[in-house]
Amino acid sequence: MGGFDYFVVFAEMRTGSNFLETNINAFDGLACHGEAYNPRFVGYPNRTEMLGVTLEDRDADPHDLLEKVKAADGLNGFRYFNNHDPRVFDSVMADRRCAKIILTRNPVESYVSWKIAKATGQWKLTDVKRLREDTVTFNADEFRQHIAKLQAFQVRLLNTLQKAGQTAFYVDYEDLQDVDVMNGLAGFIGVDERLDTLNKSLKKQNPSALSDKVENFGEMEASLAQLDRFNLNRTPNFEPRRGPAVPGYTAAASSPLLYLPIKSGPVAAVTAWLAGLDDAQPDELLTQFTQKSLRQWKRQLPGHRCFTVVRHPVARAHAVYCDKILSTGEGSFIEIRNVLRNQFKLLIPVKYPDSAYTPIEHRTAFLAFLKFVKSNIASQTTIRVDAHWASQSRALQGFAEFASPDLILREDRLEQDLSIVAAQIGKTTMPQIADVTDPHALLLKEIYDDEIEAAVHEVYQRDYIAFGFGPYV
Repeated sequence: MGGFDYFVVFAEMRTGSNFLETNINAFDGLACHGEAYNPRFVGYPNRTEMLGVTLEDRDADPHDLLEKVKAADGLNGFRYFNNHDPRVFDSVMADRRCAKIILTRNPVESYVSWKIAKATGQWKLTDVKRLREDTVTFNADEFRQHIAKLQAFQVRLLNTLQKAGQTAFYVDYEDLQDVDVMNGLAGFIGVDERLDTLNKSLKKQNPSALSDKVENFGEMEASLAQLDRFNLNRTPNFEPRRGPAVPGYTAAASSPLLYLPIKSGPVAAVTAWLAGLDDAQPDELLTQFTQKSLRQWKRQLPGHRCFTVVRHPVARAHAVYCDKILSTGEGSFIEIRNVLRNQFKLLIPVKYPDSAYTPIEHRTAFLAFLKFVKSNIASQTTIRVDAHWASQSRALQGFAEFASPDLILREDRLEQDLSIVAAQIGKTTMPQIADVTDPHALLLKEIYDDEIEAAVHEVYQRDYIAFGFGPYV
């Protein structure tokens, strides 16, 4: 039957999934088995098993039930909601032999319907004589949580399908009454049969207008007007994702402390402090970890802590400009420097230091560099987005893939923050942090003004928001 071995209906509560299932089951050879992975039951609330698999068996091995669905006669499937067993989600989404059907509904309507069902205890209606009606109160905070959860799951579905090069059959709640749409779904799955009419055994429970079902309808309208439905205030982020960068992690010589450096931050000052914590030399610190060796380090040192340090975006952008672009010494980016001089007309000397290079020229060149970084992070240049000027929030997202830091420290209060770190691993004394953690601070002070602050803020707005940075001064 077609090119699929089974199907999954991705839906949510109160989206019409019972009605959709009833009509799927109207086709010969199709069988939808309810909510196979509901945490509280298997298939349906009044059943003790599904395809010979009990709730206990399913919870012990969720993939055994999945294999039973594939092997059952005809084409079988089930409904899956965002709170169902997550252990099967990746398997289902990666399986091209699984037909994906995605059912959606206006989230306000599904929310109100859910509130009424909770109030009346009636989740399914087959006889209008038994209809229980009620009105409900709209709760703005509850609705925000409701829609955030639904949108997050829909985005996850979409992105997973995109990355796998797959597609799904999308059905809206309003489409469920259209027999042609249902027949189109059958064609998508690979069924030749077509229905003449829909199964109407299930009745719409609350057909009246929302204004008749919500007691504080005016308050609901006002609350919804404040929601940014189209996410108009969102700043698009085209900056490439970063990996966890495990080889760059640095552990203390003997203390259970791990430093996750963000490049162009106060790395030298922090590593010197980390070495001094155990009266060691910097070359005695543990570096060049692999994921395997880092796991071993963590196992051997229970109670370990890991931390990172963020630097003000103005100081960090200036530091990377001085160290990697302006400088022509060891470790500088000579090739990128030449491209910036020739193609982006960065007014910097061929060699640096250069006595003819004045603070005025430095300020002009730094502003031009910021303009380049803005375009670079937005993937508008052919030059790599280097970790030295990539946003710090992206670096932390990369860390989180393997080792989320326990603490995020700030350079401007490093001594106080490091004392907290030291205390957490049982240290009663600690070495002093260097007086100067940014060797370029004096030069930056000469050129800093509102224009530079605004230019950096435009590039690193996400870091300002994520870490609560104010103006540099």
